[in-house]
Amino acid sequence: MAEPGPDVKSQMRLEFIRRFRAKTKLAAPALWISLALAAAHSPAQAEESFIPNLFDPHQRIEAPDHAALKPIRFLTADDYPPFEFIGADGALTGFNIDVARALCRELKINCTIQPRRWDNLLPALTARDGDAIIASLKENAASRQAARFTAPYYLTPARFMALAVNAPLDVRPEALREARIGVGAGSAHAAFLQRFFPHSMIKAFDDQPQLTAALRAGQIDLAFGDGVSFARWMNEPSAQNCCRFVGGPFLEPEFFGEGVRIAVRPEDDKLRLALNWALKRLDEKGVMGELYLKYFPIGIY
Repeated sequence: MAEPGPDVKSQMRLEFIRRFRAKTKLAAPALWISLALAAAHSPAQAEESFIPNLFDPHQRIEAPDHAALKPIRFLTADDYPPFEFIGADGALTGFNIDVARALCRELKINCTIQPRRWDNLLPALTARDGDAIIASLKENAASRQAARFTAPYYLTPARFMALAVNAPLDVRPEALREARIGVGAGSAHAAFLQRFFPHSMIKAFDDQPQLTAALRAGQIDLAFGDGVSFARWMNEPSAQNCCRFVGGPFLEPEFFGEGVRIAVRPEDDKLRLALNWALKRLDEKGVMGELYLKYFPIGIY
């Protein structure tokens, strides 16, 4: 079968994002869309960074009344690079920090960004110590009890990782029969493999250092896990350019969530809608793409 052309690949990617945006429940068709994306990644494309567009270009979001907006007090953490961390100059920096600042410029308001302990973010929001949380917080049953969420501004895909010296691999389930795949013990990634890759030899590891050590030692053929964590590790000097992503992203909401969002108090719906408008504007202007490439030189998608 001939390799799909760029236009076909773009349509495949857009179809996946369209279905993801519609919050398709996990089913075999959703899996095969991910696998189609995986198959569409040729070795030449491995160096390219695919940035998904999370906003429907045809969707109209009403602009907020800028004069009525108040300064936003963002709450965040400071120990999760590259999203939020203390830089060499002692200043708070990171992807989330830059997104917050860009949002405030777009809304033409002043903002503050206050670092807190991760476990104190939602309580601080409830206590009105801040107005919004931007700290890679995922929407789930627990967080929905205390907050409402904006549209997602990035996704957390699962990825396969292999040794860079190995030939490209076909990551469809039938091609990985009896392949040795390492994964974090008890993780959503392990559950995904068990459901859709039942004929592979799945080996569970207690943490990522054990998993990456096993891959480098040739004890497993592939590692499967969080694309963000893998990209961070591959970008470190200690990784020594040993490894690379193979195939495309897996983004099934049932296993990997529906993206990372900004949290506000339930009663602050006007603020939530204003942030949605600003996020869409930043996406349309290419600002979100620029920030993504700044902090993820090894693309997570």
